[in-house]
Amino acid sequence: MGYIIEMIETQEQPTLVLKTVTPVSELPKILGKAFMDIVTHIMELGEQPVGPAFVGYFNMDMEHLQLEIGFPVSKPLPGKGDILPGSIPAGKQVTCMYKGPYMEMPPAYAEIKQWIEEKGYTPIGTVYEHYYNSPDEVPESELLTKIVFLLE
Repeated sequence: MGYIIEMIETQEQPTLVLKTVTPVSELPKILGKAFMDIVTHIMELGEQPVGPAFVGYFNMDMEHLQLEIGFPVSKPLPGKGDILPGSIPAGKQVTCMYKGPYMEMPPAYAEIKQWIEEKGYTPIGTVYEHYYNSPDEVPESELLTKIVFLLE
């Protein structure tokens, strides 16, 4: 399809997250509440997210997805209850901005994986999706998601 794929180097990014394990079918239910709870906590601390909501995928087992749901923040902040301080590690990342329905993302993932292999990089297994808008705000065809593979 001709996605724009780039390799970048980033600094560690502080986050506030909720960690969970869930089947993919439960994601829509879980994400909305988690995003709201985290934003509420960030605002209670007198802070604002410094970027879009994200989900970190630590495996691709569709029945037992290991997830980290969160927001980037300007500095390490204290957690509360299930909300934990975390970070996206510094290092090399391969990124691709995807536009369209979430269910039609597999070709973008395939192209990114092929690009990584052709360039001789090794992914560490964690993939992040950063959500720049939501199905509540725009039609599915207009959804913007940055896909990020962390590299060794």
